[in-house]
This record gives sequence, structure tokens and C-alpha cells, in this order.
Amino acid sequence: MLEIAPSVLAAHPLYVARDVKRLVDAGIKVLHLDIMDGHFVPNISFGPAMVSSLSKEFPGIELDVHLMLAEPEKYTDTFMKAGAHSITIHSEISADLLPILMSIKRAGIKAGLSVKPGTQIDRISSYLDLIDLVLVMSVEPGFGGQKLIPDTLPKISLLRERGFTGTISVDGGVNLENSREVLSYGANRLVMGTAAFTAEDPKALFDQLLST
Repeated sequence: MLEIAPSVLAAHPLYVARDVKRLVDAGIKVLHLDIMDGHFVPNISFGPAMVSSLSKEFPGIELDVHLMLAEPEKYTDTFMKAGAHSITIHSEISADLLPILMSIKRAGIKAGLSVKPGTQIDRISSYLDLIDLVLVMSVEPGFGGQKLIPDTLPKISLLRERGFTGTISVDGGVNLENSREVLSYGANRLVMGTAAFTAEDPKALFDQLLST
């Protein structure tokens, strides 16, 4: 089943609740939260207070937390307590991935791994039986509004060929025009930032995507 996960990074920073409510009213069930530390990626976004506030304001919405942090192991507990329903860490960090993923799973939270455009699927193959989610970055992480890199999409079908049956989420430059191609590779969650939050009629956009 296809899920659409608007990225809160694209909301107006002074009116996050207003912008999110507009999309919730349009029918979305998942929010994607990009947490950036200014080290792993060259940008800083927001922290656990945002996750906690959204959890309280929109209790029926799944919060998909993407930790673009150099040391995510220091913060996973904090984000879980803040209300994250899933936590994705990057496969490229220097720490041992297994204990971090296991700690997330033990807490009853969905665990995910993300791969940057230049990272091959082989890097995460040994974890596929453990994780619930793979986040395929279709742009270089750090900033919104970039164009999707088509060469990243074959990773999706490769994951399916290797037997991964969980959520494959694609993040970066996803819009109505390229969504059919993205889905054709086997993705089942579209992370949409600019396209979702700037849509004149978000419900019409989501209805079109869901009928793709």
C-alpha cells in the first residue's frame, strides 16, 4: 500500500502546525521529520521538541523520524520518548549499526537504514532481515528543493530482488511528475517536501498519487 509522507522540513518555520494541519486535513497519515546536526549534513533543522509537539498536536499521525546525525546513538532514546514511531539512521555513520538498530527495535519502534545517492545497497544487505524500513535518498541529504537523481532508483528494485518486503521510502525531489517512475521500481512510501507543502490543492495531489 502506497504511503505519502510529507517532509516537515518544507513547512513554513513560523507556521508549522498550520501547514501540517492542512495536509492532515487532506488525508495524510505519516509525517517525515528530517533531523540534521550540521555535521553529518551541512544544515541544521530541528530537534526532539518538534517531534514531541507534533505528537501531541496530531496524535493519530505516524511520525517517521530520519536522523541525519553523525552520532545518532546519543539521541535515539530522546526521540523515542518524544513520540517517534520509526527511527531511521544513516548507513554511512562510523558507529556500529547493529547495537543502535537493536536498541530501537527493543523499544518497540520501527527501525530503518538510509543510503545516500553514492552508497550501494551492499552496505546494508546484512541488516535487511532486522530492519522495517529502507530510506533511499534520491538527492544529497541536507537541503530541500533539489531535483531527483534518477540513477538512485534502481536501488529500490535491487532491494526487492534481495527479498526485502518492508517499507522502501524515497526522499528527494519526488513530485507528481516523477512519482510513477519511482513507484515502478517497487517503492511504497513517497517522502514529499516542497511538492506537498506548496500544493494548491493537497488533497487533489494526494488522490492523484494514490491512484498512480
